[in-house]
Amino acid sequence: MNATDRTPADLLSSALAADPARPLVTFYDDATGERVELSVATFANWVAKTANYLQGDLAAEPGDRLALLLPAHWQTAVWLLACSSVGVVADVDGDPAAADLVVAGPDRLDAARGCSGERVALALRPLGGRFPQPPEGFADYAVEVPSQGDRFAPYAPVNPDAVALVVGGEELTGTGIGARALADAAAAGMPKAPRVLSGLPYDTWEGLSYGLYAPLATGGSVVLCRHADRLDAPAAATRETSEKITFRAPPVS
Repeated sequence: MNATDRTPADLLSSALAADPARPLVTFYDDATGERVELSVATFANWVAKTANYLQGDLAAEPGDRLALLLPAHWQTAVWLLACSSVGVVADVDGDPAAADLVVAGPDRLDAARGCSGERVALALRPLGGRFPQPPEGFADYAVEVPSQGDRFAPYAPVNPDAVALVVGGEELTGTGIGARALADAAAAGMPKAPRVLSGLPYDTWEGLSYGLYAPLATGGSVVLCRHADRLDAPAAATRETSEKITFRAPPVS
């Protein structure tokens, strides 16, 4: 984390400048067998496209609230950084009826219909695939985002001291996210540039910190595992070895 980094979007920009080719997010879904690895450059490209879509097509502005109804997934991480880039408040598992717009996975569409603003649906299929049939009342993320621009510039400056994230009822500023993630890494004894293994959900600060923000703030990377409980012990050990894990997120207490 550089002295000038204040928001998660700043952290990503610094990571991109330092080493764009290194892995940043590796995602497993052990229900489908999916594995996706995104370098810093590839992840940043997805973030830029999503931020352009959020700011342009969805007309989101700094301070708008986005209800994020998604599991721990690489595309969720993209949305969190896109919100930071635009200055939109990411309200994790927030009330769609109280939000300006909503982004939801396939199992949360009914709840998402409570939002009177823009609605975006993610199929969460392997390789970022689209819905076979677009859900009524929603834009399909996989259809809308690929054509967006690869570079992003906010229309309005993002205030790093404004609320940027709401999780578990707690509000954090853009500055606060990075500072708290660094404190978490130090308290947990993460090594330098850690390769973190996390099977935690994204609906708590701990899940977001270990599964995204702390690895990003410390120059590391994360191996994010969904449905990891389906792995037996030998398979889990093999993954740790093959992915060169140097730190494991603690289990849910």
